[in-house]
Amino acid sequence: AGFALFVATLPARPRVAPNADAIVTLTGGDARLEAAAALFEHGTGERLLITGVNKTLTKDELMRVANGGPRFQCCADLGYAAEDTYGNAEEAAEWTALHRYKSLIVVTAGYHMPRTLRLFHSLMPGVRLVAYPVEPGGVNMAAWWRPGTLHLLHNEYLKYLASFVMTAVDQHDGEEATPARTS
Repeated sequence: AGFALFVATLPARPRVAPNADAIVTLTGGDARLEAAAALFEHGTGERLLITGVNKTLTKDELMRVANGGPRFQCCADLGYAAEDTYGNAEEAAEWTALHRYKSLIVVTAGYHMPRTLRLFHSLMPGVRLVAYPVEPGGVNMAAWWRPGTLHLLHNEYLKYLASFVMTAVDQHDGEEATPARTS
């Protein structure tokens, strides 16, 4: 029942372009980068953070992959430290605090959004988070019960459940907690 509810409540992309102080996207697919860059180039947000960037990639290479334009060159920041979703949340929290942002548009795959928002919220409780989910190529949410997508969603659901434990440990132990990570 929990898995069915998880799938049934996955967020949809907003019909109207959202507004926030900045945009954060997690690496993991071209659809994420392209959607975040398009929002950013259309004037949404002051800055863009791409978190979890492969250490071998340059800003110019990412700009080409994302179809970024002039704003990307000046005002997109690359985060190389994160190796998993919790690391993305840590990297985004530091960047958000540095810039004193109060609201973020979070761009990631729709199936990844519940866990991402949970972890981001646990590290940035005072920041308004706006979901901007994308559907990566090869993932057909209209036929989610097919083996490849079903397996992907099931794995993500298990990681989502684990995020409840992680955030509970964070809340209980405060700054001293070093929770186990899920990628």
